Amino acid sequence: MTNPPPDPAPGSWPADPIRAPGTPEGDWRHWPGLRELPVLDPPAELPATPGRPPRVLVVSAHPDDEVLGFGGTIALLAEAGVRLRLVSVTAGEASHPHPGVPPARDLATVRARELHQALGRLGADVQSVRLGLPDGRVDRYEWDLSALLLDLLRDCELCVAPYSGDLNPDHEAAGRAALRAGAATGVPVWEYPVWAWHWAAPGDGRLPWHRAARIPLPPATGARKYDALECLRSLVRPRSDRPGDEAILPPAELDHFRRDFEVILR
Repeated sequence: MTNPPPDPAPGSWPADPIRAPGTPEGDWRHWPGLRELPVLDPPAELPATPGRPPRVLVVSAHPDDEVLGFGGTIALLAEAGVRLRLVSVTAGEASHPHPGVPPARDLATVRARELHQALGRLGADVQSVRLGLPDGRVDRYEWDLSALLLDLLRDCELCVAPYSGDLNPDHEAAGRAALRAGAATGVPVWEYPVWAWHWAAPGDGRLPWHRAARIPLPPATGARKYDALECLRSLVRPRSDRPGDEAILPPAELDHFRRDFEVILR
């Protein structure tokens, strides 16, 4: 997740839904539609491959997207013995577009370290691939990304990627690239929303609810994800009390990812 530009003055909200005030998590929790989604058991969905455990390719536009939108399921897959290959498309080096923060190179190091710690909390031993595309400009390299993902998918039974309609340009480009690579290889692609929980509303017709499924997280798995989210310190904690140093993921936003289930689109 890359931070959106600073909010404009009250009363002058732009058309960009990510910059607008978000939907409170309480609205989602009280909407029965989420609980009524079909239930999915990810390990059971993977085809058996003689002689080896299945492999899943997890794509993230920034090193935190997969923990936010799919971290609990990563823990479930790892516990089931599924092999995980995790692709960080960018290093998340543009996550703090404010004066006085560390240079992009230092932020990239911080984000990589936080992701490593979060995956450890999830109990996931992953094969990590860092592509190093520029944060905020993935769409310029979308076709190259599709080709890279196509190669990385050849020994996988499933691909999971950011939602291609998430309204974050990097998320959308990564999602489209994954869908394209999945279609070329015959590998199914699941998409996980991140920003959609902010800009959408319960029953929102802009989301393809007919493709949505719910993945329940047992209490122990939910606790693992809670711990993993706390590892994303550069995002969930303010850098200082100065204006512009607020947390990129304040508690109200983080609540979207503290549910006892996750939602994917397939």
